[in-house]
Amino acid sequence: MKGKITFNSYWGIFTILILTPFLLDAILPILPTHDDWVGTTTPDFNPFFIKERFLFYGYHWRPFDTIVGYIVGLNPQQLFPTFNHYLIVIGHTICACCIFKLLDTLGFNYFSKNITTVFFFITPATMATVTAVDSMNQTYALVCGIISFLIYLKLEKGKYVAWISMIFIATWWKENGLMWALICPILAYGFDFFNQQKLKKDIIIGLGIMVVYALAIFLLPKDIIIHPDYEPGVLKVIKNFTKFLFTTFITTDYIYLLHRPSRNILAALFTFTLALPFLYYIFIRNIKIFCNKKMLCTILCMLIAVAPHIGTIFSMMHTYAGLAMLSVMIAYSIDTYKEHIKPIGFSFILFCLSAIIIDIHLINASVESGLIGKQMAQEAIKKTGKPVKSVYIIIIEDDYPKLSSFCVIPNEAFGWGLASQYETNYQWPKEIQDTTIERSNNCIQQANFIGKKKLEQHLFDCVWIVNHDQVRVLK
Repeated sequence: MKGKITFNSYWGIFTILILTPFLLDAILPILPTHDDWVGTTTPDFNPFFIKERFLFYGYHWRPFDTIVGYIVGLNPQQLFPTFNHYLIVIGHTICACCIFKLLDTLGFNYFSKNITTVFFFITPATMATVTAVDSMNQTYALVCGIISFLIYLKLEKGKYVAWISMIFIATWWKENGLMWALICPILAYGFDFFNQQKLKKDIIIGLGIMVVYALAIFLLPKDIIIHPDYEPGVLKVIKNFTKFLFTTFITTDYIYLLHRPSRNILAALFTFTLALPFLYYIFIRNIKIFCNKKMLCTILCMLIAVAPHIGTIFSMMHTYAGLAMLSVMIAYSIDTYKEHIKPIGFSFILFCLSAIIIDIHLINASVESGLIGKQMAQEAIKKTGKPVKSVYIIIIEDDYPKLSSFCVIPNEAFGWGLASQYETNYQWPKEIQDTTIERSNNCIQQANFIGKKKLEQHLFDCVWIVNHDQVRVLK
């Protein structure tokens, strides 16, 4: 009977609930690296929190991020980044459950829904988000986006107020949540929930939501400074779109394939070969089915979901924004096989094996990157000897290859010195300034000269010179 909870009907949900504690246990040792040290989800001690963080910060308006930063700031050593990891893994599990409900609402059978739900939960395409420390905004923006779609379809009384409210909540998590103002009507139209006339009306409402948000951003009392990396360009869009296609539709071990020091083509090929039969059945063998109205609208919605990232900065983390629409495509493809599901089931088992192998490798690499930053911070503190108020950090440019948040350049894992504050429970140093010099034959002498100059000017109490994963102290 429909609605009755049985294992056969909801085995995908039971599976992800069983896997959640294991995933959480695996990522808890991951420490902050790179942007994790400078975002608003780091411990925040600003006494003017509401005015200077909650309303608007830099070029972002992410109030929920700032709340997280305020909470972990209450007890950094205990809460950061543990609290962040709990939020992300719980959000990822909720998101997988929302995917199941989304697919149910669109009318897919239980076999399709369950396989797709497990796919979403374990696919390596999610790992850059799940293993990060500051990615709860990405996770909950998608959760709220899917909920906004369910509200849009199912609610009758007060539908538009609830829908618009949920879109703004998604957007306050992360800006790409705003894209659901267009995704909801387009996806609903694609699956024949209403006609073209209503589509036009609700697209206009969706565009109105975007205009209101843009006006609110410009009216907030804060100067908006656009980082150069966020400026769009034709070549950047092409490069980002290629990254999006690769990370979304191809399952392989990214580290073994793309990270030069770790490169192992045979291992990458092995994981890809395991995943290939499932990808073949879903996309290649069934490619003709993606040319109908439902799938064309779904593909358009996927492009809309990731458009803000493709136009600015796209990393593996940003694949997450398009995975709800990818899930719809996969469920639709599986649905067309009707009774011929044994090959799908067997190929999916192989995919799961590949995904688990890749996930473990990605998680371990993230742990190792974080530990490098921690060791550098401990080394700097030990060599400094006693608490100092201000530190000037000279970083010798490092040509060490990086890969997303999995394999991070040592000085970025070190957080340009910010990891040292965490190691002292944010007691010292209170002030950190850094500069980067080019790597050359005389870069050590150059770093020494700059450091001694700063000390002679009595501008800083101490100078740290960072060369790859080594820290030298001038006092």
